[in-house]
Amino acid sequence: MSKTPLPDGLRFAFGTLTVLPVKVTRWDREAARGGMLCAPVAGLVVGLCSAALGGLLLFLDAGPLLAAVATAAVPAALTRGLHLDGLADTADGLGSGKPAEDALRIMKQSDIGPFGVITLLFVLLAQVAVLFQAYDTSWARGAFAAVVSATAARLALTLAARTGVPPARPEGLGAAVAGTVPVYGALLAAVLVTGAAAGAGTLFGADDVVRGALAVVAACAVAELLLRHCTRRFGGITGDVFGGLAETAATTALVVLSLG
Repeated sequence: MSKTPLPDGLRFAFGTLTVLPVKVTRWDREAARGGMLCAPVAGLVVGLCSAALGGLLLFLDAGPLLAAVATAAVPAALTRGLHLDGLADTADGLGSGKPAEDALRIMKQSDIGPFGVITLLFVLLAQVAVLFQAYDTSWARGAFAAVVSATAARLALTLAARTGVPPARPEGLGAAVAGTVPVYGALLAAVLVTGAAAGAGTLFGADDVVRGALAVVAACAVAELLLRHCTRRFGGITGDVFGGLAETAATTALVVLSLG
């Protein structure tokens, strides 16, 4: 099989992970592999858009709290809220305590249960709290947090799409991308993103070099724990689980960046 041209991978990444006007011309497994490998690039763009809006509000003297809220809102807007919806559905499925088939049925329902509501509440509060702390120091630190967290969130999707992780259903986004990314490719993406986060930390000092790298590593580690738990509970991964992994990784990265 021929290798997927990079533009096809980028189109798949932006067309499936954002609402940006990108036309996806290929939906086969080869394009999905390229798309999931390019997922962190989509995250980088989302993070930059978030930081830009936060910076604009600070420039207009709106204050760090509103800038933090807007920064947390941009990823939701650029994904039509799908990742937050996936997080809520995953929380409802896991919280139900029911067998895999019943839990998957709960996750497909259009309503949201108490576990989903509580999870969304605390995740969004944590994100806004960290971004407020960062913006209260400087726009640059807020931008750093926004970009690192958004990129780490999509890196978690690259790792979750690696070979050996099965889909829970025969249809949907989970089935389309599950197992498409070679393990070595996922690890290479993780190394590159971690190195980039550490490099960006040099703008602030040695401590932030370590903190940037740790934020990405911790985000991937916590997302991996959730991935394994979901795989055991549901028999594989779904589109909702992908959304839950992204939000979990983003929040973990932000929390790590706020420490110290």
